Amino acid sequence: MKLLIIGSKGFIGVHAMNYFKSQGFSVMGCDVVADTGSSDYVQIDATHSDFHTLFEKYTFDTCINCSGAASVPLSLEFPLNDFRLNTLNVFKILDAIKTFQPKCKLINLSSAAVYGNPTSLPISESALRKPLSPYGIHKLQAEQIVEEFYGFFNIACCSLRIFSAYGNGLKKQLFWDMYQKFNGSDTIELYGTGLESRDFIHVDDIIQALHLIIDHAKFEGEAINIANGEECTISYVSELFSKSFQHEKKLVFNNKIKPGDPLNWRADISLLKSMGYQKKVLIEDGIQRYIDWIKTL
Repeated sequence: MKLLIIGSKGFIGVHAMNYFKSQGFSVMGCDVVADTGSSDYVQIDATHSDFHTLFEKYTFDTCINCSGAASVPLSLEFPLNDFRLNTLNVFKILDAIKTFQPKCKLINLSSAAVYGNPTSLPISESALRKPLSPYGIHKLQAEQIVEEFYGFFNIACCSLRIFSAYGNGLKKQLFWDMYQKFNGSDTIELYGTGLESRDFIHVDDIIQALHLIIDHAKFEGEAINIANGEECTISYVSELFSKSFQHEKKLVFNNKIKPGDPLNWRADISLLKSMGYQKKVLIEDGIQRYIDWIKTL
């Protein structure tokens, strides 16, 4: 199978490239970063992305779009840039597939941010979608574009609503923020009350899910939750991190909620499980792996 990974230099993209190559796929990467030493890589202009040339020149069976911005705060500060990266580029990719390779499947990485604050848990794919940030809105718009290209042009595609991803290589969000703060004062201030919750999924399990999606998804414009169906409080995972990293530090929650952040998440992953998904990385082991990686920097 010939596989294209757009956003191959990003957090999930790097892991996907390494995994699918190890599984015998013919894999080409694509991103905005220069890489003159690689024969299986195409650089895209960051300001004027042109996917038509890419799909006209090369042939692929499946394209995984791992590209885009992934920051709620930056989406609030620079909403146009977030729209361009998370919404407009998805249209451009699908338009190029429609024009040159209508048999190529697309897996678009979306986000649980499309749900906002759910009215009940667990969150099924049919739950009300009410984003709390430009980032969530733009991810939802990208999902609608995926539905458009399947419904009107019969392009095989789907969207993956990834919940709280973490793992080696991720230099943002909760655990990276804690690592940076641990290098400062003895008191570590974190947002919220600690009772906020997330459904964490390690990047290795995300890649496992990607492989299952390629083999078993319907590709009818549908959305699929990518998570573990487990609710972990921020207090619990922060204590895990603290005990494994520098236990003498004191954690303090400031009772402030950051704009765009939901309160509680737990996904219904019945659809993903029906494809054979089983969690392989426990949160305790995943955090320890992350800390071991941090200590190599």
